Formats: sequence, C-alpha cells, structure tokens
Amino acid sequence: MKAVQLSFLLFVCVWLSPLCELGMAQNSTAVIDVGVVLDLETWVGKMSQACISMALSDFYAARNHNTTLVLHMRDSKKDIVGAAAEVLDLLKNVGVKAIIGPTTSSQAEFVVDLGDKAQVPVLSFSATSPSLNSIRTPYFVRIAQNDSSQVKAIAAIVKAFGWREVVPIYEDTDYGNGVIPFLTDAFQEIDAKVPYRSVIPPSATDDQILEELYKLMTMQTRVFVVHMSSSLASRFFLKANDVGMMSDGYVWIITDGLTELLDSMDSSVIDSMQGVLGVKPYIPKSIELDNFTVRWKRKILLENPNITKPELSIFGLWAYDSVHALAMAVEQVGAMKSSFLKPETSQNSTDLANLGVSKTGPKLLDAILNTTFKGLSGEFSLFNGQMQSSSFQIINVVGKGGRGIGFWTPISGLSRVLNKNTTNKIYSTTMDDLKLVIWPGESKDLPRGWVIPTSGKKLRIGVPVKDGFSEFVKVEGNPNNSLITVTGFCIDVFDAVREQLPYALPYEFVPFENANGQSAGTYNDLIYQVFLQRLDAVVGDMTIVANRSKYVDFTLPYTDSGVSMVVPIRDDERKNTWIFLKPLSRNLWLTSGAGFVLTGFVVWLLEHRINKEFRGPPSHQIGMMFWFSFSTLVFAHKERVISNLSRFVVIIWVFVVLILTSSYTASLTSMLTVQQLQPTVTDVKDLIKNGDYVGYQEGSFVLGLLKRLNFDESKLRVYYSPDDYAEALSKGSGNGGVAAIFDEIPYIQLFLGRYCGLYTMVGPTYKTDGFGFAFPRGSPLVPDFSRAILNVTEGDTMSEIEQKWFGQQTACLDRSASQASVTSNGLTLDSFWGLFLIAGTASALAFIIFLVRFLYQNWHISPTPDEPITFRRWIYHLAERFDEIDPSSHTAKKAAKLSAKTAVPTTETTAKPMEGQVTVVEGIDRTSPNHTNAQQSPTTMSDVSDFNPREGGTPSSEIGNQGASTSVDMHNRNATGEITEITENKYLR
Repeated sequence: MKAVQLSFLLFVCVWLSPLCELGMAQNSTAVIDVGVVLDLETWVGKMSQACISMALSDFYAARNHNTTLVLHMRDSKKDIVGAAAEVLDLLKNVGVKAIIGPTTSSQAEFVVDLGDKAQVPVLSFSATSPSLNSIRTPYFVRIAQNDSSQVKAIAAIVKAFGWREVVPIYEDTDYGNGVIPFLTDAFQEIDAKVPYRSVIPPSATDDQILEELYKLMTMQTRVFVVHMSSSLASRFFLKANDVGMMSDGYVWIITDGLTELLDSMDSSVIDSMQGVLGVKPYIPKSIELDNFTVRWKRKILLENPNITKPELSIFGLWAYDSVHALAMAVEQVGAMKSSFLKPETSQNSTDLANLGVSKTGPKLLDAILNTTFKGLSGEFSLFNGQMQSSSFQIINVVGKGGRGIGFWTPISGLSRVLNKNTTNKIYSTTMDDLKLVIWPGESKDLPRGWVIPTSGKKLRIGVPVKDGFSEFVKVEGNPNNSLITVTGFCIDVFDAVREQLPYALPYEFVPFENANGQSAGTYNDLIYQVFLQRLDAVVGDMTIVANRSKYVDFTLPYTDSGVSMVVPIRDDERKNTWIFLKPLSRNLWLTSGAGFVLTGFVVWLLEHRINKEFRGPPSHQIGMMFWFSFSTLVFAHKERVISNLSRFVVIIWVFVVLILTSSYTASLTSMLTVQQLQPTVTDVKDLIKNGDYVGYQEGSFVLGLLKRLNFDESKLRVYYSPDDYAEALSKGSGNGGVAAIFDEIPYIQLFLGRYCGLYTMVGPTYKTDGFGFAFPRGSPLVPDFSRAILNVTEGDTMSEIEQKWFGQQTACLDRSASQASVTSNGLTLDSFWGLFLIAGTASALAFIIFLVRFLYQNWHISPTPDEPITFRRWIYHLAERFDEIDPSSHTAKKAAKLSAKTAVPTTETTAKPMEGQVTVVEGIDRTSPNHTNAQQSPTTMSDVSDFNPREGGTPSSEIGNQGASTSVDMHNRNATGEITEITENKYLR
C-alpha cells in the first residue's frame, strides 16, 4: 500500500513539475507598483483605461520579462483637487514607482509638483498645455505633443487663405491659456492681427456663451480659432449655430484637442460644425494599428454597451505607448527593492510633509527618457521630456465627420498628399496646395474673413481741417445744426473708390479740429489718432511717407507726387539790350574767339612766304591775319590762299563757322519770338549758400525734409494758402517774403495753374508716393481699397474728378508747360567741343608739317663761315629766312619763269624800268587795256650780284656767283599814264 502511494506521488510530481516551475518563475518576477489617475467618467478616460490594460497584457504576452507592472487605477472624477488627493494616496500608502495620468492639464499642474517632490516620474498622455514642461518640473514626462507644435500649421492655413485678422476663442483654464501666447506669435510672423481674444470660463452658462457670441458678431473679423475641451466646445458650437454664426462668410478653425474627438461627439454637434477646419497629428497606418483597433472596439463595446460607435483617437494610442515605454524602462532598471526614504517630520506634520523620496526615481526617469521603439502612434522618441512634433493632417468637417483636405509638415508646409521625401520640397503656404474646402453655409467661395458689421458702429473717418488749398479737402459746418459737410477732390475720390467696393461701407466723417474749429494738429498727429484707435481711417490730402507707415497702413496712391520748389520768373529777356549775346554761353564765345585768332595765325604762318597778300609791314600783316579769320564769319574773305595746308585749315574752319552761325541764328530767333520763362533760382544749394528765406505749407511733412536738406530753421517761414505763396514770392527774400516755396507737386500745380506765367517749378524732385487713404495696421480694408483705386485711376472717373476741381487751372498749367518746353537757354560749349577739336587738330597738324619742312630746309644756315653760330643767332637767322620769300615755292618759280621770257641783256648795273614795260606778277590780270599798246624792254635776269631781297638793293655786275639773286622791278602804268610799282623783290635760290 505504501509502495502504491509512493508511486502515485512520484507520478504526480513528474507530470506537475512544469506547472510548479512556472509558479516558481512567476513568484520570482519583481512587482512594480504603478498608479493610474484618469477621469473615468469622460470618453478620454474610458478609452485610455481600455488602451492601458490592453498595452500591459500585450507587452508581457510578447516577450519574457523579469518585472511586472501592477496598475493601481484611480478616478479623479474631473476634479483638480481629487486628482491630487489620489496621487498623494498612491505615493504615500501604495508606494508607486511611477504615475500615468492625469487626464487634463489643470490636474497635471498639481500632480507634477507631487511627483517632483517624491522623485516619481509622472507620465501624461493628454496634458498638452505648453505651461507644463520638464524644465520646471523634471519628473514630468509628456507622452504627447505640445499644443504649441500645432500653431505653425494653423498660421500656415491662415496665410494660405489670405486672412489678415484672427480672433482666438479659448477656455479659461491652463489648457486654454497655455497655447495663446504661441498662437499670437505665430500670427504676428505672418502679419496677421489679433484684434480681440475671447475667453470663456469652463463653467459658463448658455447665456454667457450667447453674450460672447453676440459680441463677436458686432466685430468685423470673421476668422475664429477655437481651443477648448470637447464638452465646452459642444455647447459653444450649438449656440453659434443657433445665432447664425455657422453661415456663409464665417471661418472656424479648431485645434487638435477637438479635432481628435470629433468622432466621439454627438451628431447634433457635428451638424452644427459643418464647414469647420481642424488640425490633428498625422498617424501613419500600419497592420499593428488596424489589428489593435479591432480588438479595442470589441473590448470597449463589451465594457460600455451604451456606446454605439466608438472611435479610437490619438490619446488612446499615446496611453498605449506610455505603458509600453514604462514597462521597457522598468525592465531596463530591473527589480526595485528599496522603498521610499521617509523624511524626519514632527508629530503635527501634514501628509505632504511626510511624503517620502523614491531612491529609484532618477534611474527610472533616465531610462524612460532614453527609451525608443516603434509604437502604435509612430516612432516613439522623447526630446526635452516630450514627444517630438510631427506632421499634421488638415480636416474639413463635412457630413457625419471630417475629411482630409491636406497635410502640413515643418519642412514642406502645406500639401495635398504627404510626401515623405521632403529634402527638395519648397515650403508652401498657398491654398492651391489643399483640396477643395466646403465652408460654413455649404459655400465653396473663399470667405474674405471680415465684414462690415451692420449691427456695429460706423467707421469713424478723420479728415484734416485747413485754411488753404480747399480744392483738396474743405470742411464746412452748418450754423443751424451740428451737421458738417466735407467736400473736395480727395473726398470725391474716396466716394468713387467706395462705390467700387463689393459691399456697403457705413461711415461718418470726423473733422480733426479743436473746440475753436481750428486744426487740432499736424497731419502726423492725425495719423497717430488711427494708431491710438480713436479713428478708423483718414481720408484727405495725406501723403504716403515712411515714418507714417510705422503707425498705419496706406492704400495705393491715387495721385502722383513728390516735393519740389516754386520760384518767380524773371522779366522777359526780349527787352534786354544785350540779348544778342544770349544765344551763346560765355565759354562758347571765348572758345569761338580763340578759334578765329588761332585759324588766322596758322593761315598767315602758312601763306607769309609764298603769298604777297600776307606780306608787307607788320601792322598790315596783323590786320590781314585778323581780317582773314573773322571775315570767314560772314564768308566775306576775298584773299586767295595758295598753300594746300592753308586750304585744308580754312575749309575745316569754314565748316565750323557755318555750324556756329546757323545755331546762333536759330537760338536768337527763338529768344526773340518765344516768351522766356527763366526762373530766378534754379539750385537748392544757392538758396542755402545765400541764406535766403524759403516757405512751406503749414502742417506738412516738408518741414522735416527742409531740415534734412540743412536749411537753417530760422530761414523757414510757414504759409497756408496759394495767395500766401504768391504774396511771399512777390516780396522776395529780402523784403519779408521768400525766395522759394517748397511743397508737394499737387499743391504746386494748383498754385501754378492759378497764377499763370508768374512762377515756375524748378530744381530736383524729392520722390514721395502720393496721396493715399490711411487705415489701421493690418486692416482688411486696405487691399480692397487699393484694388478699387486702380479701377478708378485707370478709368475716366479720375479725369472727370480732376476736371471738376482743377479744370481751369489745369488748362493754364498746360499752356505754361508748353511755353516752357520750347524756351531756349542758350548754346553751350558742350554741344560744339567736337567741332573745335577737329578744327584745332587740323590747325595743329598743318603747323607741325610746315614747321618740320621749314626746319629741314633751313637748319644748316650760317651768315658767315668765320662767325661762330649760337642758338640765339640761329633762331634770329631762321626768323630772317622765314620773313623772306620762299624761292622754291611754285609761285616764285612761276614768276621767275615768266620774267625770264621778257628779259633783255644789258651791261648796266641797274635796270631801269621803261614806260609801258609789261611785267608778270602772280595774281594780276595782265590783259588789262592799260597794257595793250605798251612797249616792252627786256631786262637782264642773270649774272646779277647778291643783294638784300627785303630792301631791293642794287645788284652787282659780278657774273657767275653761286646762289645769285635777281631783283626784278616790275611796273605798270595806271589809267592816268603814271608808272606804279606793283611787284616786290623775288628771292631766287
């Protein structure tokens, strides 16, 4: 019997040994207590509870493990203090090594401080407020994305659709307030204005929500960004739909916290949110995610049979990944045998003071922060204690839920399809990169984002009050009532532009005046009223300048502008005695005179040795030189030039004279027949150098310009009207007036049109952008007004308005401009220096050729063989040789040849002329009747002695000398029978 019992026990031990080993193995794993604090009454709490329990079972079923997490679930019941109390209980009484939760950011604000004090990591998958961070509380780990990571995606949507104003609507909690500073900064980066912030308490009643909605309806902004919990948002959108704010023209954008929970909202809420845009983190699809979703739906329906259509959101996936990350970190750290270190406290200390410090907390925190794996939500990796931002999907609420219309990534911006290869993608912020959006009211037309609220106040448009130039703006009050009338060119342009707008624009004019009806300040002061939000716009003769654009936004200009100066016109130059000198400038007169003298000198130099016309006494030669050159002015020169070089010089100079005389005649004719509009001053520098007084219009920015031009402030005088301008300019700078008036071109044109022909605009034009309408910075009215201004200025409307206000003045101004356009200011050397250069070059070239040839022929001359030659004496003999007739010239040779034919041999030392002797002289007509019956007597022309050819000395009887000279006396009988000498000695070599 005992043997049988022993055998049975042995059999049982053999077969049950695996089970015994398994039980021993389970008992050998370390148990780690983990606290879980959730709002189990909310959908996020229920969803997260199921995900956490499934994550724990999935983790241990898939791998061997040395540790086991034991979850201690607590319900905070949507109470901040309740969540803190549950965490305190878990830390003190259970001794948990980590905490998962709580659900909201407000609860986490308290819990993370407890975790820091106990050095226990707090892992939150739904507390997304940027006010929570690991820098202030190191033991806070956010297994979620920071709310601030979505603000750039929202800003990209606003920029893509061109909206300029956005109103954020958020709940007054840590979750709602935390993201607003980041959202505002993102809007400022894209130049979008936040004119108002709507704050709604989480406990707000329906009446309070309606009151806030009615306030939003009175504003012009129609773009709203909603950031609040799903429970408050459901009530908010139901009321917004009731008051008609979910209709055409409105734009609603919700943040990721709401977008993720759209599927869990009631169908009535979804119906009231049609056309809303939303953003949510993009979750890549995977087989693991699909399988988990199926299992999760089965589990949630078993635990919550009253839920008909459960949908998993990213908060459940982050909760699942949180458990996986914590379990992996615990496996890495291993068994945690040590408990909390209890502080030394007094008997009356609180539970918080008795809270211990975990020894393994720092090691566990470090392991969690360095854990990486591929989770259901994507790649799990922590940076600065939180999940890194990823791509966002853009959702458009249509029908029963949301449909994707595009994506946003930090690298590529907006796109219809998510492109994983973004290395070469250009960052995009255009609406063309998104699919078609169905807006509230089932509209497909892009909302402007703003309207003029019919139930709101009218636009308060400021207009300047001024004494002069009423053609631009004129403010008149009715003495019988308080009504005012504003007229003028600028007002008519504003009305014409307003009629081009596609909507009505209720407004009222507000004169910028004090209690006495006078101007309340300068134009800069008027602009500043818009910046202070005391006025909604400014209409008038307001010039667009850089310093004003710092405070307001201007439309496109509707006039041409710039700053110039106006000065008086001198008396008519036609009455001037010396007007004949005006056609040529002083430099041109002097250069022309020098050209005449130079040309005459060069021609005399070239002709002196070969042409009898250029010989004779010094006075005769000087007179001939000036006579010949200046006679070319009227082409009256009758002297022949023999040298080819002279002919070359003369023909070029005659061409220069022809051009000069023709130009002079044309210019003088213009001066004598056209009215001359010559200004008294043409240069700003002359005004400053002479210390002249100048004027400007009262209240204008021109004062600052004059100071920048270095005008002495004591030399500046202010005026108010065109009549003041005329009076000041007529007096002049030295008689209590001014030498010039500086003002903008539209005012100057009006002034010149009124005072025809008395003043003119001169000097440089300092560029400005013309007149424009001023609106607050970022006003959505600016682009609409600018487009309307283009329509007005490009059509006939602007011409009709100008004709209405400036018709007569414009005609007079056109006549003055036409006269001024044909005014001649005289000819200058700049127009003729090329001609003078050619003439001078020709004269210089001819002179050089003559000089080289003359020196080459006479460089070896010496008066006597025994006399030493010096440079001074060599120059003197060269001068003597130059004054002699050139025997090698064609003229001398021809004269000698003709004389030889009439020569008679004689033994007398002196050949005396005989009555009626015929002589041959260059340039003299010998066929005159005086020579018809004259008797001829030949004269011996050879073997004569040497003599001075300049004095016509007596020849010697010596024959055969080398280099002999012949003196030929040639006479002619005049009409009375007297014998006259008509030739000169010829030096023949």
